[in-house]
Amino acid sequence: MEFFCYHRDRPGSAALREELNEEHWSYMDPYAAKMIARGPTFDRHSDTLTGSVHILDLPDPAAARAFAFDEPNYQAGAYRDVLLRRFRNMLGRTMWDFPGGRTGGNRYLVLGLGSGQAADLTVPPAQDELIAYGPLLSDDGSAWLGTAVLLRAPDPDTARAVLPLDRYADIEVHDWEFGGRR
Repeated sequence: MEFFCYHRDRPGSAALREELNEEHWSYMDPYAAKMIARGPTFDRHSDTLTGSVHILDLPDPAAARAFAFDEPNYQAGAYRDVLLRRFRNMLGRTMWDFPGGRTGGNRYLVLGLGSGQAADLTVPPAQDELIAYGPLLSDDGSAWLGTAVLLRAPDPDTARAVLPLDRYADIEVHDWEFGGRR
C-alpha cells in the first residue's frame, strides 16, 4: 500500500530540526527502499523549511501511522501537524526515475484537498514535468480525499494550474526539492 505523508513544521522549529538532523536520517535510512518520493518544502520567500514530504510503500495503515508519528522530529514537537493519506502512484515510478533528474528548474508540491466528487483520477496528458502524481485516499482506499502532485514548473501559478480550482476545496502550493541523505 502506498501512503502520502506530509509533516508540516511548527513555526520557529528550525533549530530543533537542525539539532535532530542525524536522528531524522537514522530513522529514515531503513525506509529508503520503500520510498517513492521524499523531500523538504520551503517558504517561497526564504530557505526556511516548512515541512517534509514522504511517499512510500508500506504494508498497512498501522505501519504508515507508526512511520509518521514515531519520526524523531514529530516526537520532539518540531512538526505542527501531519497529513497522512493512502496514495495511488499513478506514474508507476519513483522520483529517482523522473526523466528531468534531481536538479534544474523549480520543484513544487501541489495538494488539492478534496470536496465532493473525485477529480483527477487519471494522469494529465502532459506529464513530462510530473515527478509524482496520485489521489489521496481514505485508510481503506474507498474514498477520494484529494490529489497530491510533485512537479517541475516555471513558477507557483503554473504548478497550481495542474489541478482545476473548481474541483477542490483548497489547493496548496509549496516549494519542494528532491530529498534523501546527502
